[in-house]
Amino acid sequence: MLFLDQVDISGKRLLIRVDYNVPLDGNRITDDNRIAASLPTLRHALDQGASLVLCSHLGRPKGEVRSEFSLRPVAARLQELLGREVRMAPDCIGAETEALAGDLAPGQVLMLENLRFHAGETKNDPEFSRSLAAMGDVYVNDAFGVSHRAHASVVGVTGHMDVCCGGFLLKKEWEYLGEALTDPARPYVAIVGGSKVSSKLGILNALLDKVDSIIIGGAMANTFRKAQGLGVGTSLVENDMLDDAMQVMVRAQESGVRLYLPVDVIMGTGPKGEVASGVRPYQDIPDDEMILDSGPASHVLFSEVLKTARTVVWNGPVGAFENPAFAQGSLGLCHTVAALTDALTIVGGGDTGAIIHQVGLEENFSFLSTGGGSFLEFLEGRELPAFKALEECAAR
Repeated sequence: MLFLDQVDISGKRLLIRVDYNVPLDGNRITDDNRIAASLPTLRHALDQGASLVLCSHLGRPKGEVRSEFSLRPVAARLQELLGREVRMAPDCIGAETEALAGDLAPGQVLMLENLRFHAGETKNDPEFSRSLAAMGDVYVNDAFGVSHRAHASVVGVTGHMDVCCGGFLLKKEWEYLGEALTDPARPYVAIVGGSKVSSKLGILNALLDKVDSIIIGGAMANTFRKAQGLGVGTSLVENDMLDDAMQVMVRAQESGVRLYLPVDVIMGTGPKGEVASGVRPYQDIPDDEMILDSGPASHVLFSEVLKTARTVVWNGPVGAFENPAFAQGSLGLCHTVAALTDALTIVGGGDTGAIIHQVGLEENFSFLSTGGGSFLEFLEGRELPAFKALEECAAR
């Protein structure tokens, strides 16, 4: 697989797949970190005298043109961050857009409209891929967040380009998630949170062969505790995953991996409640209340587990952090991991990254992955479609 700094791009027109799927409040971008993360790749290409055609999806328009999912606000914000004009195309394919791309001079930037306005993007349609490939001379994938998707702009387009490579953001992900975790410094601790065991079962089983300890938090911990025979009140739980949760605990014990669950929790009537209703040990959960965060004793336990860690991988919050009443467990964990100055600390997933940005501790972590599903699948050891496509293109 080639990366951008290994390819001659002087005077070339680059088709760059970026991940600008950013949160919007109307036309206002509420978090521009994904845009900012692409700037090193864009600036390098511009410094080399290339012209840029940028493509991305935004939201889930499901193959229909919907104005609320237009990339126009993204183009405007990128123009501010980049300090140069970013033109906006009327579509991502078609004669008019192709003409705009063909007229670009070195140093100019064109943003294509939302890829997912066309059903061909998610279906990896050959004709759509061919039309997209006509926009550039060199293909650059700098969108790790969609690298687990076999979509046209990720996979199909590479079959119609002579030169394909990864951008600097993709290279960073490859180095940290691939090379850095091949032989991790120990103790190696994984923190896995979020709501569902079903969405994290693969990564849990994969980590049991790699880590020394696993901390499980969030609503998925309820499924583990219920599998142990404890009550969870009205809390979110996956009853069809109780056997799977028990099997993970058995495997951990057999493998010598220490598995830690919250020992106390913060209760409430629902995730939108204005105040918590109290702290309870897991053995004393009221039938009519919901577990919404890990408690102070859990924080002490998790901090003890983490204090000697040399490698930490974290994916998923340990409570309903969107509500300040139930954010203390996740925020406390954030501060604990950020303080591990002698450890390699890697974070993946949008929600986990949002917690870190919320407290402004980005610089205190070794690496913040831009992927959610890609991050998990990569750690599981699965081959990501984007990487396979780039490797096949380089081998031609």
